[in-house]
Formats: sequence, structure tokens, C-alpha cells
Amino acid sequence: MGVMDKLKQLVKGHEDQAGRAADKTGDAVDDRTGGKYAGHVDTAQEKLKEQLGEDDRDPRDRPHP
Repeated sequence: MGVMDKLKQLVKGHEDQAGRAADKTGDAVDDRTGGKYAGHVDTAQEKLKEQLGEDDRDPRDRPHP
């Protein structure tokens, strides 16, 4: 079982909370780095939300990198 599988099991039913945690963590990284890596952080947040199933928007509405 991979790491993502374990994470998915842990957050099952709490995807919205996991998404908020990803946002909060990303904001903290942006604050600590002065926004230097904001694009990378945003991409990582989006990918994590997609993997955890929190991002249920239509794929056509998602921003393109």
C-alpha cells in the first residue's frame, strides 16, 4: 500500500478538512518564503486536493498551469 493510499484512507469522509489543511499549510509556506515559490505551492495544493478527492470542480473550470 502506497503513501497516497494510506492518506486517502485516513481522510476518507474528511476531504474538506484535508483541503483546508493543505490551504493553510500552503499559506504558511508562502509567508515563510515571502511568496517566492507561490506558483509551486499552489500547484502542489491543487494536486493534493485532486488526489484526495476534495477538488470536485469540473476539470474545465480548473486553472491551467
